[in-house]
Amino acid sequence: MKTKAVLAGFGCAIARAVALTVVVAGAAFAGGVASSAPPDKRPEMAERFDLSPKDRKRVAAVTRPATDFSKPERFEAMSGGAATSTKIVNRDAFSHFSQNLEFSEEETFKLGNALFRKLWVSSPSSTQASDGLGPLFNARGCQSCHLKDGRGHPPEGGADATSMFLRLARPPQDEAERAAVASHAAMNFPDPVYGGQLQDLAVPGLKAEGRMAIDYVETPVTLGDGTVVALRKPSYSVADLAYGPLADGVTLSPRIANPMTGMGLIEAIHPADLFALADPDDRDGDGISGKLAFAAGHTAENPRIGRFGWKAQNATVREQSAGAFSGDIGISTPDVPDPFGDCTAVQTACRALPTGEQERLGKTEAPDPVLDLVTFYSQNLAVPARRDVGDATVLRGKELFYGIGCTGCHTPKFVTRRDAENKAQAFQLIWPYSDFLLHDMGEGLADGQPVGEASGREWRTPPLWGIGLTQTVSGHTFFLHDGRARNLTEAILWHGGEAQAARDGFADLSRQDREALIRFLESL
Repeated sequence: MKTKAVLAGFGCAIARAVALTVVVAGAAFAGGVASSAPPDKRPEMAERFDLSPKDRKRVAAVTRPATDFSKPERFEAMSGGAATSTKIVNRDAFSHFSQNLEFSEEETFKLGNALFRKLWVSSPSSTQASDGLGPLFNARGCQSCHLKDGRGHPPEGGADATSMFLRLARPPQDEAERAAVASHAAMNFPDPVYGGQLQDLAVPGLKAEGRMAIDYVETPVTLGDGTVVALRKPSYSVADLAYGPLADGVTLSPRIANPMTGMGLIEAIHPADLFALADPDDRDGDGISGKLAFAAGHTAENPRIGRFGWKAQNATVREQSAGAFSGDIGISTPDVPDPFGDCTAVQTACRALPTGEQERLGKTEAPDPVLDLVTFYSQNLAVPARRDVGDATVLRGKELFYGIGCTGCHTPKFVTRRDAENKAQAFQLIWPYSDFLLHDMGEGLADGQPVGEASGREWRTPPLWGIGLTQTVSGHTFFLHDGRARNLTEAILWHGGEAQAARDGFADLSRQDREALIRFLESL
């Protein structure tokens, strides 16, 4: 009856769910099994053991790259397979549940949505199931960063910076620290005073850590047909530091919030399929050398493939959710149980403040039922259906997307594993347009901040599904990890490193062909 009491304490809407079986997320299917072997040598990396020989032939056939661009591929409009949302496209396009959920799961999703939208308050509070905010924080709730479950943005025009923050980290400095990164016990090392990210908000009576400052310099870029495009290069600093200077060697890495759609489907991609795409030594000589990221997380015994976050630093949706609760909101969970969030040991005023832990509700501010529900919600936000897949211009843009080499990183499609934890994600043909690998994107996009396997020039290939609805859902068209690109054309032109050839191919296209490729992206 413990779960019943906890849910009841978190509001009358959740109390209705006491008869439901809460789905526990973050299971072994997310990228590894118990094994003492190095992560890239485990059996699950070798082949799709979840498939029969007949299945393997079917999967190989249906995921084969397109060669005919005169018409759409079969099922191409259904980006998330049977989970795809086919509802009317409007500002709520990213907020619908997977269309193939069972009826009982729909209520679980809605309860998770209520918690995702919940605004936390500082302690002590009469609303005991909602207190525990901070004491230092970046947002009061998940929805504050992922507004309408969409993409974050930089603080343009003096607007708030809620959906963008600065990661603070330095690389290892001695053998012990290098060993910790190599064993996946650490990704990097936080600032000793300010922690892993700059907290620009604080509860009453406590000073916020500081605020992000951005300066842009615009540079004209001339394309092959003479068109001039202005790219803006940002530089970052911190103003009004409240607790002294940052430590030597600490880098600032800006991150906007990623869209939430399709995360459970990404989690259900078999590790063997990602392993097959990795080519860290560029043995095929195509100039693209994507590599796997691995993450041990807070609770895993063994590293698993990182799939989430700008540097693929999280292996599961649950891990991503627990990290955000702690780092962004300052809310403790069973996976990250410190109630002071990112408040460091030397921030004594912060750590002397009351917490929101309620023994009658659980040992943490967001106990298992809360983390479970938010995880389930995050796993089951549906990818919207494609638009205009048969349009002649869109098909021409798709052909160009293939022709200039964009699919070298933006792998169009996968078939998820048959043995996925939730059958809504099992054996689905999905079209994320990502290989989820780390790639060197050149000096122009470098943040100088290593994260696990990722160097200061490497980023995870972001999925492109839903990218054409950014304006509709989020009200802007800012792209890349820091929102520097003001449209898709600028985003492509910022590509460098392993993507330089594809970027140059785009720049050399005629205006008509560039517009066709953008139209294709807008249809995703």
